[in-house]
Amino acid sequence: MKLVEMKVNEYLDVLKSDAPAPGGGSVSALAGAQGVGLFMMVCDLTLGKEKFADYQEICAQAKKDGAKLYKELVEAIDKDTEAFNLVSAAFKMPKATDEEKSARSKAIADGTLVATEVPFRSMELAYEALLIAQELEGKSNLNAASDLGVAVLNLMSCIKGAWLNVKINLPGVKDESTAKAFVEKGEKIIAEAEAIEKELYVKILGSL
Repeated sequence: MKLVEMKVNEYLDVLKSDAPAPGGGSVSALAGAQGVGLFMMVCDLTLGKEKFADYQEICAQAKKDGAKLYKELVEAIDKDTEAFNLVSAAFKMPKATDEEKSARSKAIADGTLVATEVPFRSMELAYEALLIAQELEGKSNLNAASDLGVAVLNLMSCIKGAWLNVKINLPGVKDESTAKAFVEKGEKIIAEAEAIEKELYVKILGSL
């Protein structure tokens, strides 16, 4: 059964068990999906309200853009666990002969690259969502400002959590240029996201 098809208590039971997956990558993707879901809710609480007539266009666009990000982040919840399982299965491959060793090494390298790409994509998605949340601050239903703030915090958790999962897999990425690209892009996302999150949290907290 897919993680996203489980009841909340079933998912949490699996999460707290000694099973190595789902782990931090899936949890990070879930946090990202929750963040997007929350700002979409804020949009819905703004749309159609005459009191917030000036914010209709920006909220309608944010909801539309958010729907795409939400879908991919939800998919990433299971993709991250599947990527871990891919690497785990590769390590269990036979290694008695040179041919088997070669096949095993390739499978491990291929699986590790996927296990790096999946959380990195979660980072990118959550960062895109954070930029949308930034646009919504002060231009959406003020009664839902705290919800927008929690959305921001969830998105930041996704970005930082996914980055940890990228970092732990990077030593297994054999192509140096690929590994370097992950580091450069990832560090840029982290730095920019932290600045945005800090600014938004202060603004939202001050508005309550």
